[in-house]
Amino acid sequence: MRVTVSRKAHFNAAHRLYRKDWSDEQNEVIFGKCNNPNYHGHNYEIIASVTGEINKDTGYVIDVKFLKNIIKEEVEEAFDHKNLNLDVKEFKILNPTAENIVVVIYNKIKEKLDPKLDLEVTLYETPRNFVTYSGK
Repeated sequence: MRVTVSRKAHFNAAHRLYRKDWSDEQNEVIFGKCNNPNYHGHNYEIIASVTGEINKDTGYVIDVKFLKNIIKEEVEEAFDHKNLNLDVKEFKILNPTAENIVVVIYNKIKEKLDPKLDLEVTLYETPRNFVTYSGK
C-alpha cells in the first residue's frame, strides 16, 4: 500500500529575474518588474510530499522528523533570508525563476531520501502562483 506523507515549510528570499547575456530592454520586456535591479522578495511556501510503501515495523513511509530535518538543512538554512542570485550557488548559473527554484529544491531533498521513495515538491511564490516538480 503506497501512501504520501507531506511536510510544509517556508522561507523568505530575494531574487532578480534577468539574463546577463540580454540587454536591459530585453530583460525588461521578458521579466518586467521581476527584473528590478535592486531585487525583490517573496515569502515562499513549500510542500514536500514523499510517497512509498508503509514500513511494516514502524508504520511509517518516512519519519516526518527526518523529512523536517532535510528541509531545514537543505532548503530553509540554504535559502531563508538570502538573495538567491548572490548567496545561493545554484543560482550563480540558473535564473532563479519559481520553476528553477523548485527543481533545485527537489534535487537537494531527493538525494537525501531512500531511492525507493518518490518525491514531489510544490513551491508557492505567492498564494496564487505556484509550481510543482516530481522529477519527470
